[in-house]
Amino acid sequence: MIFTKMHGLGNDFIVVAGKQSLPDNAAELALRLCNRFFGIGADGLVYILPSEKADFRMRIINSDGSEAEQCGNAIRCVAKYVYDNGMTGNEEITVETLGAGVQKVQLTVADGKVQTVRVDMGEPILKGLQVPTTVDAERVIEHPIEVDGREFKFTAVSMGNPHCVIYVDDAVSFDLETWGPKLETHPMFPRKINVEFVTVNSRTQADMRVWERGAGPTLACGTGACATLVASVLTGGTDRTATISLKGGDLLIEWSEEDNHVYMTGPAAEVFRGSL
Repeated sequence: MIFTKMHGLGNDFIVVAGKQSLPDNAAELALRLCNRFFGIGADGLVYILPSEKADFRMRIINSDGSEAEQCGNAIRCVAKYVYDNGMTGNEEITVETLGAGVQKVQLTVADGKVQTVRVDMGEPILKGLQVPTTVDAERVIEHPIEVDGREFKFTAVSMGNPHCVIYVDDAVSFDLETWGPKLETHPMFPRKINVEFVTVNSRTQADMRVWERGAGPTLACGTGACATLVASVLTGGTDRTATISLKGGDLLIEWSEEDNHVYMTGPAAEVFRGSL
């Protein structure tokens, strides 16, 4: 296997291209290779595959062996990989995802290399049962949830994968390790959930820390940043365009009034290449 280690704001992936389909042992490979002590180390294993609907198809296996429907940081890494490695010469491409359909991607290129990537992440899903949660409502906004005697209020958004956004006084120092896994597996979320803890600092900026379903705490989550912006608009905290500051850096997120789509702009980087 030839692989490239890449990251989007520290959310890191083992990227594999050249395969025709997802291998049968992809889950076992992800568990072994993503281990940071006995493997390469990553938040997920990403395959770039042929697509009948788009220029490329992306499949993402989390570090625990489960498959993610979508990942905003991974799609930026895929876009950079295919351009920088000559798989496309186009600065606008499409990528097929498992849970969010075909997404349009715009590349900003300098000196022959991709510098930033803007992704049309599609329309957010807000109906409670479709996110999915067990709450049967058109929009789940600031809904109470109790964990170990502590009550939180969450806003539910799907960006092709499920998120619950919770506002706290200080997201930067919030105890992710305690509350993240308990919320991820709460019965209110039938397919588990990504959990974002957020502090809104202004109409155009918010801090976010994330506990990712299947991966735990990560330095960044692109779909989580999109969900955070949508939730923050719904709760009146931010404008429809804002910078979401993650542990690994900033993403610019826009929720367009024209087409109801969410747009994410940010970097991707190659770390190293190898074979095993």
